[in-house]
Amino acid sequence: MPRTQEHADRYRDALTALAAATQRPANVVNTGAGYAIRVDFEYNRYLLASNAADGLTDAAEDTSEWRVSLYQGVTDGTSDELLAAAEHAWLVDAFDLAFADIRAGGKWQSADASFDEFNPTNDPSTI
Repeated sequence: MPRTQEHADRYRDALTALAAATQRPANVVNTGAGYAIRVDFEYNRYLLASNAADGLTDAAEDTSEWRVSLYQGVTDGTSDELLAAAEHAWLVDAFDLAFADIRAGGKWQSADASFDEFNPTNDPSTI
């Protein structure tokens, strides 16, 4: 039985935080290995966030670190390319670290930087 709604209820705060940080919808999805929070971006890129090795944990008392991974989707049937990943006890900190990593590697598309949250300089003339 799909557990998407159960995880969406349990992780409502995480969904809200990622939706606010990215200004895009955040949803719980089944990855095949478990469930994760997903946010889609331009250019077939997406973010997956989970707090256990196999996805979102069921245990309320679990203190596992959050893992945020950024991927480039492919259409040729191969595995999607991992662009950046970060882990931290706090979801928002893992998010910030993953985006710092992808920006430092020069792998972030400028169209994705349309919100100042993604603009490393926060210079209004570059938004």
